[in-house]
Amino acid sequence: MSTEVSAVFCLLLASIVASIMGQDCTQPCVCPSEPAPCAFGTSLVLDDCGCCKVCARQLGEPCSLREPCDHHKMLYCDYSVLSDTEAGICMAQEGQTCDLGGVVYRSGETFQPSCKHQCMCMDGEIGCVATCASHVRLPSLDCPYPRRIQIPGKCCEEWVCDQTPVENPYHSAMSARDNCVVQTTEWSECSGTCGMGVSSRVTNDNERCQLERQTRVCMIRPCGADQEKEIKKGKKCVRTPKAQTGVRFELSGCHSVRLYKPKFCGACTDGRCCTPLATVTAEVEFRCPEGDTFRKRMMFIRSCACHHRCPRDNDIFLAPSTRRMTGDYDRGV
Repeated sequence: MSTEVSAVFCLLLASIVASIMGQDCTQPCVCPSEPAPCAFGTSLVLDDCGCCKVCARQLGEPCSLREPCDHHKMLYCDYSVLSDTEAGICMAQEGQTCDLGGVVYRSGETFQPSCKHQCMCMDGEIGCVATCASHVRLPSLDCPYPRRIQIPGKCCEEWVCDQTPVENPYHSAMSARDNCVVQTTEWSECSGTCGMGVSSRVTNDNERCQLERQTRVCMIRPCGADQEKEIKKGKKCVRTPKAQTGVRFELSGCHSVRLYKPKFCGACTDGRCCTPLATVTAEVEFRCPEGDTFRKRMMFIRSCACHHRCPRDNDIFLAPSTRRMTGDYDRGV
């Protein structure tokens, strides 16, 4: 099906849905030259009329064909809640809840455990991103000697510009990097035992030799895979099976541009569990249905180990890392 035919089909389908719901998609598209900036953690998506890019509505907010729900967070517009209007309410697709420190969050719900992190629950898994910028500001004519300070009452540090070279943080950063004793923690356990999850580490391997938290997405095994069928006769475990065909990773409704044949951790029939032993971290490019692309660090498994020290807590903040990976390194990041 050509792109033009697909576009006509989508518009026709939207018109049919609109007529059923009492909404009109037949009016000419009038879109701003530049889409409005969306709140942090809110997706910029194409409306269901195939007309304009808009900020997606979030869990519990009113929605319509012109104001769609955030499908990247598995939300949909439920028109049965408000039966006497043309709008609906954004609801989460059925999924497992998340428990963080005794607080239960619904699948698709976003929350902030601290002012420096924005998190989301998606089908039993918690993923978080930093809300404070971590970039290094280089000297410029209008700001020759930048440095960051903590302002009382504000969460994130802010940049200020000194006019004298006495306390030049750029030079300090250079000397700090030259004299830096690099300290990097092990990557934490993946937040999900199957499907996409998140792991993190703390390192000072940067220009300013300052500790920062890094994250990467991870997949220990696909959900729903019956790996016990792959266990050979006479064996109790399959340790590190490899995908037989190329797969595209999916993250928040977006798919990896490339096909991969990743290794996964297997399963056992004697009560043991298999977790990553040696991994490599590389960047993966994802493309979203709207055409936008982004890159994420991702864990690739080289080998797994089967043992009885099975993880019990699926909380990426509270679960301690009880096992060390012996061969983890970065590639292309």
